[in-house]
Amino acid sequence: MDLNLRQVRAFVSVVQAGSFTRAASLLNLSQPALTVQIQRLEEMLDARLLDRTSRAVAPTRLGRELLPVFQRVLRELDAVVIDTRDLAAQRHGIVRVATLPSFAASALAEAIALFRTKHPRVTFVIKDVIAQRVLDLVRSEEVDLGIVGGDVGGTDLDVLHQTSDALHVVFPRDHPIGALPGVTPAALAKYPLILMDPATSVRAVVDQAFEDAQVIPLVACEATYMMTAIGMVRAGLGLTILPASAREIRAEADLQSRPIDDPQFERPVCLIKKAGRTMPTAAEAFCGVLSDLIAHPLDLDGGPPDPVSSPRMTGTAGRRPDHPIR
Repeated sequence: MDLNLRQVRAFVSVVQAGSFTRAASLLNLSQPALTVQIQRLEEMLDARLLDRTSRAVAPTRLGRELLPVFQRVLRELDAVVIDTRDLAAQRHGIVRVATLPSFAASALAEAIALFRTKHPRVTFVIKDVIAQRVLDLVRSEEVDLGIVGGDVGGTDLDVLHQTSDALHVVFPRDHPIGALPGVTPAALAKYPLILMDPATSVRAVVDQAFEDAQVIPLVACEATYMMTAIGMVRAGLGLTILPASAREIRAEADLQSRPIDDPQFERPVCLIKKAGRTMPTAAEAFCGVLSDLIAHPLDLDGGPPDPVSSPRMTGTAGRRPDHPIR
């Protein structure tokens, strides 16, 4: 059965108007064209839906039974059309993002707040997970966008923007490392370190950087969450190494942070999507706001960004780096 929505709308309009003439005017059709629509609908259903006289038109018993069904179909279809137009105009929708935890509480939160000033009906689903899980969620299309640490390889992912995130050592205010002219891998190796879990992008960069510097660090503890590492530093268990983008490095008044004087202690950060897939309109619009804030993060205290600790944009929109993720 191939019911035509124009025929259904014609039938409903005639019943509601009580007249072919008035219904034709409402639908901007000629009366003969409207009559043809009704006739084709009745032929399709093999049943008479309207009783016609020279003075009036009224639904048959079957027509009365079908009327609420057809009205509901038209209401639902009209609602879908309106919703689709709203989505296309970014008036509402859902944006799904998988992200490194360090960006979830900083650039991502700021980007959402900024975006919602113009698009208050857009909602967000955020999954703050470690790097490999971000890749998995983007590949499975459970999210529209991903913010992941490390270089991204493979033809199934598109890198929309890339930035770099300098790593800092976090230490108690009176710690000797704060008095050094510069923080080197060799200087870090003299003290116990609280490092992130091996599955994190931060740890992958730190391990590779120490290996390149031919230095063996003294690992006192490992932590999955950055605030756990901060708590261990506060307790005097050692120093930790965290990205400049992480709010955690400024969370404790008695702790300080310094960038590490080695270019290897720098984490690539990529904004990615599934290759070959068209993002929802709201997600595509949000991508522009997000990439700008990743490149130029707002200072946590409301002032200008700290040039030392701010991540740096490397300008790789649409690029697919060849290096595998570490």
